[in-house]
Amino acid sequence: MAESFLYVTCESMEQAESIGRILVEERLVACVNLLDGMKSLYWWDGEVQQGSEVVLIAKTMDDLVDRVTDRIKELHSYEVPCVVALPMIGGNPDYFTWIHRETRNSR
Repeated sequence: MAESFLYVTCESMEQAESIGRILVEERLVACVNLLDGMKSLYWWDGEVQQGSEVVLIAKTMDDLVDRVTDRIKELHSYEVPCVVALPMIGGNPDYFTWIHRETRNSR
């Protein structure tokens, strides 16, 4: 089984903490990291928008990515939330074992 990072942007630290806590409590992810202070420039509603966001990085199993994405979409305030899965390639095998152990599909 392989592992993935999920890169998610949130409108505030409160939203990122809420979504992150639910994902961890539901054992859909093993861990989340929250990075505040990101500035975003993007197209929306036919014009360039600018705003501050929080990055949520979640660690999970590949076979949970679709479930985690669906859950984030349920919890998120954005009409089209950014949820992007990136494969984990290489690294500490003990850390990958921990991800397997702490997510729901491995129980």
